[in-house]
Amino acid sequence: MINYYKYLPVSKEDESWGLTVLNAGCTRIEPACSYPYKNHPAHHNFNWESWRRLEEYQVIYITNGGGIFESEHCPQIPVKAGTIIYLFPGEKHRYKPDFTTGWDEYWVGVKGPVIDNLVGANYILPDSPCQYIGFNEGIVGLFNLIIEKTKLEKTGYQPFVAGVVHHLIGNCHAIVKQNTIGSTEEETIIEKARLLFRANISNPFSAEQAAKELNVGYSWFRKRFKSYTSLSPGQYFLQLKIEKAKEFLSNGSMPIKEISAQLNFDSNFYFSSIFKEKTGYTPSQYRSRARGI
Repeated sequence: MINYYKYLPVSKEDESWGLTVLNAGCTRIEPACSYPYKNHPAHHNFNWESWRRLEEYQVIYITNGGGIFESEHCPQIPVKAGTIIYLFPGEKHRYKPDFTTGWDEYWVGVKGPVIDNLVGANYILPDSPCQYIGFNEGIVGLFNLIIEKTKLEKTGYQPFVAGVVHHLIGNCHAIVKQNTIGSTEEETIIEKARLLFRANISNPFSAEQAAKELNVGYSWFRKRFKSYTSLSPGQYFLQLKIEKAKEFLSNGSMPIKEISAQLNFDSNFYFSSIFKEKTGYTPSQYRSRARGI
């Protein structure tokens, strides 16, 4: 996971859409690190002793590690990986990762009558702000889509990301409902593995390490992962890197050598070779086509 956050300007035109995105980001908090980081704006910073009130809603997804949460309407409860946390305007709250584990978090801050109506219809409530949805790759994908669009701030991005947030909340609600039926232990392991691969896309990580973190044997893990995804864990991880490389090549001017290093390929030559094998184009050819050159 590459730490990122951004606070966004909002116009009257954006507000007329009914839902606006105020901020978004993702952060890895390592064990024994202070929380939150002190470089956020003062009105978003807090500590465990002082609590905090926001003038917005936030949707937070904890994908790794664990911690605790407490608010005016919710007594202190443990938060485990796979939990969505909803924060409400004016609601006093505090939360933090466990000192021994840290956590990985995605978040987006929003406001507007669309989400006010969802609260009014009891889809999300201050007295049940923590909802366990498990390890869901689709939800991570939606957070990453919001992050990528806010990085660029291209014309018209606000209604787009607002739509993604609405979709995100709807998906979370559906997952909570479906979880009442139950899911198999295998499905949970595979979903968590997918999140591990996404979270470590820039790190020296392997399928064997994923199996170790999940406390399962590698041969069993490889067989079951492929039965669910049609790809071996190693190929799945590689494909994630290729898709991320496509984003870098299409949306920015990062040098190809830097993209290779960012995604932890062994060498620029290997990156270029495997990229062409998977896409049919060299990285430079793909960038030119993406730009219509």
